[in-house]
Amino acid sequence: MHLLKAQRQAAEENFDTTIFLEGAAGTGKTTAAIERVKSLIRAGISPDSILILVPQAPLALPYIDAIRRARTVKGVSVQTATLSSLAVQMVDLFWPLIAEEVGFEKHQERPHFLSLELAQYYMARYIEPEIRKRDYFNSVHINPNRLYTQIIDNLNKAALVGFDYERIGTKLKSAWAGDSEQAAIYDDAQACATRFREVCRELNLIDFSLHITLFVDYLWTKEQPRRYLTSQYRHLIVDNLEEDTPAMHDLLTQWLDACDSALLLMDSEGGFRRFLGADPVNALNLKRRCDVKITLDKTRVMSKELEAFHNEMAHSLGRPTNSKIQADARAAITYADLQYLPQTVDWTVDQITALIRDEGVPPHEIVILSAFLPDALRFSLQTRLDERGIPNRSHRPSRALRDEPATRTLVTFAKLAHPAWGRLPTRFEVAFALTAAIRDLDAVRARLLTEALYRDGQLLPFSQITDSALQERITFELGAKYDHLRKWLERYQQTEMLALDIFFSRLFGEVLSQPRFGFHQNLDVATTSANLIDSARQFRQTLSRIEPDIASAPDYIVMLDNGVLGNQYLPDKSSKDAVLIAPAYTFLTNNVAVDYQFWLNVGSSGWGQRLYQPLTQPYVLSRHWPEGRVWTDADEHQANQEAVYQLVAGLIRRCRQRIYLGFSQYGEQGFEQRGALLMAVQGMLRRLAKADAHV
Repeated sequence: MHLLKAQRQAAEENFDTTIFLEGAAGTGKTTAAIERVKSLIRAGISPDSILILVPQAPLALPYIDAIRRARTVKGVSVQTATLSSLAVQMVDLFWPLIAEEVGFEKHQERPHFLSLELAQYYMARYIEPEIRKRDYFNSVHINPNRLYTQIIDNLNKAALVGFDYERIGTKLKSAWAGDSEQAAIYDDAQACATRFREVCRELNLIDFSLHITLFVDYLWTKEQPRRYLTSQYRHLIVDNLEEDTPAMHDLLTQWLDACDSALLLMDSEGGFRRFLGADPVNALNLKRRCDVKITLDKTRVMSKELEAFHNEMAHSLGRPTNSKIQADARAAITYADLQYLPQTVDWTVDQITALIRDEGVPPHEIVILSAFLPDALRFSLQTRLDERGIPNRSHRPSRALRDEPATRTLVTFAKLAHPAWGRLPTRFEVAFALTAAIRDLDAVRARLLTEALYRDGQLLPFSQITDSALQERITFELGAKYDHLRKWLERYQQTEMLALDIFFSRLFGEVLSQPRFGFHQNLDVATTSANLIDSARQFRQTLSRIEPDIASAPDYIVMLDNGVLGNQYLPDKSSKDAVLIAPAYTFLTNNVAVDYQFWLNVGSSGWGQRLYQPLTQPYVLSRHWPEGRVWTDADEHQANQEAVYQLVAGLIRRCRQRIYLGFSQYGEQGFEQRGALLMAVQGMLRRLAKADAHV
């Protein structure tokens, strides 16, 4: 790509100073940063002295791919990291230096780093009995794992924002002016957070919040660990600064004084991860610490029509811009105003089919977005796309593992293969698993098959169906597939029991992914299965180090059944040439641009509205909310309006050609939809129509 003058300043000059590069999404900041890495290497700077810092691992992929493809720096790799990965590395390396100081009872032993899943597991083991004993959260009616993740989130906020975790409850209560019941919930959340931290110190467990705290508050303040990092990495590239946290910003404030050069990149309209601690306001403080300031203001993604659409939507949402683009915003959008959501789904698939088949658009240049992505909507979209032969994939982080059909299928067969666990699946679970596992077996015939052949935790041979009419209805072809699966499980039970992750891997590879079975050539299912296998392996390996005498497989299954939220994984690169189906925020935080976007459920209030979280409050647990100031309905409304604008602006700036808006009068639940995004779009259309009438 041809670099503009301002981009060249960042990419090819100022190798001995600090640069703050800002601009809206799509103005070429990351492109300039990638070229800077190449220029540094070509100038003779050791790649080992360059560190690329990002808020989350997927954001480093453009750097990794570009450096790998670059001919001039072939064979070179540059270190990429997040605050979390740096913290884990440093705590693991310098553990003996701080273990006793921070109060770990087994300070002479190595620590055990907990994934999100394992943190929930230990919450369930040690906090759940406390909740029952003391009747905590008696007015909160949500899944226990949602309680645990909100307690974990509070601890994470304390570490990332920089306040004592023992003040979580105080800060939350100081902003609450409602009934005493909610204040009591905050007290319960504080008690659980404190107890979990005690458990961590007793067992040498280090969750996300604790390894951040140990790194920032203990190791970074000591000369030896700090010098280890600052002497090794002399040149910093820090991307998406606005999506990072105050903890990282504080670290960089000191690191900038010790490095030879640094390039800090900030999206001027970003901050989408505020609910995870992102702080764009705090990020701006680093601008004063940099010697060179560069602003990019020319979009290299949006067409003029899309830029006009961006400006009109900003106007509708109370955020007018100074841009004077002479283009019709309506030329950037296509919309359908339909009554029911299934009609919108059909319209979406028809439009995508035309784009791919008639216009030759690559599937990976199309995304389907919704405020939320419930199972029914995803299933409807994927089924219709599959019927048209259009490759597709979905990405929905922060979901319970058990909510994925592939996971439920593999877990059901694991229960059948291990009756000693005492967790035999129900008939419904078996019928569901057979439907997913055997290609062309519909739910009705799977239910008939299960009723006829599932007895006392065992699958009987197809030949034991004595009713010939029932055999013919199910068909002998499907019966043969069923028998093949049943015999595999039977043979497995006659051998030595395998580790659960190995069982999952063999079942997937030897049966379910083969032709004639349900997982064959299914990108989403393959990704889910791979993540489940990795999750089970991590759980087994970590738990065996912490408590060698515990049988990990039954505990893992119980954890899944209880609705544990899954770990985060990098996007599956093997399925890149496919239509992506994702929640809008998930797409935004991956920071990629595409040619075509489809926005569904435009009338949903979920566009910009904060999720209900009774145990936490991301705006209050930030550096910018004064303790003691009450959070009001006006604050909530203003925050939601700001979120809608940010979401809309972020999506438009990551689209090159056209946005398709799917309106449906009624949503999934059958209620009429009148959300803020729909109001803004309709206001824009009325305003432009009125302007036309005056011409």
